[in-house]
Amino acid sequence: MFGDAAKRYVPWSEDVALATIESHAALRGPLLPVLHALQDTFGYVEPRAVPLIAKALNLSRADVHGVLTFYPDLRSTLPGELRVQICRGEACQAVGGHALAGHATTSIGVEFGATTADGSVSLDEVFCLGNCALGPTVTVNGNLHGRVNPVELDRLVRHAALGDEAT
Repeated sequence: MFGDAAKRYVPWSEDVALATIESHAALRGPLLPVLHALQDTFGYVEPRAVPLIAKALNLSRADVHGVLTFYPDLRSTLPGELRVQICRGEACQAVGGHALAGHATTSIGVEFGATTADGSVSLDEVFCLGNCALGPTVTVNGNLHGRVNPVELDRLVRHAALGDEAT
């Protein structure tokens, strides 16, 4: 329905998770690389991976969980097929970002950090997309768009749902 965004991920497997963890465990400061590698593999960091990571890296589960929940780019649930990110940074807020965020939660039907019940759309907030001069800024499946208003956001989501993410 929304392209191949969610299809590229491997279904959760403890064996695959362990292999991924082990392939990064020897790095200096391996926790973030391990978390990112797991997310790249599965689309998210499965909560069952936390004790595996803790054991492999000789960390407490609380340490792993703390890092996992601290960074907004890390997820503990599978993202929707379509991912919408709204910048909540000050520059974007100053030019209509707050209204855009309110519209997004209403039109998509979920709060920030959540995915629709059918798994089609995830809505996330970020605090800078580096496009401050062109705020409010959003990404739709990783494609950056500036000066987005509510009507434009609806158009972008609609086009992405049809597989036309370049517009």
